[in-house]
Amino acid sequence: MNLDQIKTNLTTFKANDQIFEAAHFLIETFGLESKNFAGFGFRPELEPNKMLLTTEGELGEKQMVMIPRNLFDFDLNLVANMVAHEMLHVRQKAPESLVEDKNEREFQAYREMLFHKEFPRVPDVSDFHKKFFAEKALEYYKRMGEHSELQNKYAEQKLELENFIAAI
Repeated sequence: MNLDQIKTNLTTFKANDQIFEAAHFLIETFGLESKNFAGFGFRPELEPNKMLLTTEGELGEKQMVMIPRNLFDFDLNLVANMVAHEMLHVRQKAPESLVEDKNEREFQAYREMLFHKEFPRVPDVSDFHKKFFAEKALEYYKRMGEHSELQNKYAEQKLELENFIAAI
């Protein structure tokens, strides 16, 4: 299914106020499923031009992804990447693949939004958003602690991100 067909389906869901159904369709379409996913819930909307999604649940437990009702008012590529980011958190919080450190989880999730290693069917975003996501990943890298074990673990990926930003 191409992006135009996906947009048409999402428009139909949205017109019928089937936001959760649209979100589930997005997960299936882009291969974002996880056994650790408990479902969607609504969170308050931000301003009309901003969106925030969160993953909620205790580490090692099933996770809910909280989405705003206006999620599908935004660019499909951006929405797909935002949902993929949260679905990676769902996987990271599963008992069998637990990533305990929040900075490490965010670093991995922002890198996924750029390189799509876990979710290869997710489309790319604009260069503006790529740069933003790369800078966010580096921000979480810094929060890991200067010369920490985590920073050492991700030193190559940090360099890859810096080169990625320079190339944009």
